[in-house]
Amino acid sequence: MHLRLFLDIFDIFIVACFIYYLLLWLKGTKAASLIRGIVVLIVVFALAKILGLNTINWVFEKFAAAILVVLIIVFQPELRRALEQLGRGRLFGKITFNTPASSWFIRSIVRGVEQLSKEKMGALIVLERNTGLSEYVESGTKVDAVISAELLNSIFNHKSALHDGAVIVQGDRILSAGSLLPLSESKAIDKRLGTRHRAGVGISEITDAISIIVSEMTGNISIAENGVLNRFLTREELEERLFSLYKEQTMKFDINLPWTKKKK
Repeated sequence: MHLRLFLDIFDIFIVACFIYYLLLWLKGTKAASLIRGIVVLIVVFALAKILGLNTINWVFEKFAAAILVVLIIVFQPELRRALEQLGRGRLFGKITFNTPASSWFIRSIVRGVEQLSKEKMGALIVLERNTGLSEYVESGTKVDAVISAELLNSIFNHKSALHDGAVIVQGDRILSAGSLLPLSESKAIDKRLGTRHRAGVGISEITDAISIIVSEMTGNISIAENGVLNRFLTREELEERLFSLYKEQTMKFDINLPWTKKKK
């Protein structure tokens, strides 16, 4: 009897750990947004069952198999990466959490971008927000170093092997350099702009990341957010936008984690 109870508790513990690590892993991928959509569909189906909405129930029942196949296709990159990491013993490795940036971090970026602009060194810096960028981090060379203006200048120096790719930043750390990003197909982008700008806009279209782009030809500073490219920014405008972003992240962080608020 006691042995059966122990085995049941152990069984529940293993399943709970698996679900916990699975959710943490999904948090670092684009699949997190898709999961929220699936949850909405499940809630709608449950409500339809409770309220007796026969038409909605019929649609869900008839297309359940098709929806399952579609989900497998949609999650194929994530499933493949998860199996690869499991085979390498890395699925339950180090998992990081997004935290709000500090003022010195923002000033380091602004100072680095300003220097890159003056030297006309092309650059693409991607700031991770809520949507994880793990798959793009893996496409580049892992750095995992505290961000600084000097490090940004070293990476994007013309003699550097990593200067053509993107730098991905999480919190106050550079996770990778030389990362490959999807290119935007938007016709609203000036045709005179190259792949660096299209990559910056592309990643902002499919995630909530912020991209900072420095033109190699002119030294102009641009920022891409939600698929929209704002060009010809001054140092002050860039700093103002990043501080605005920092405040938004801090507010969300405090709302999601109420115990982090200071007691009055």
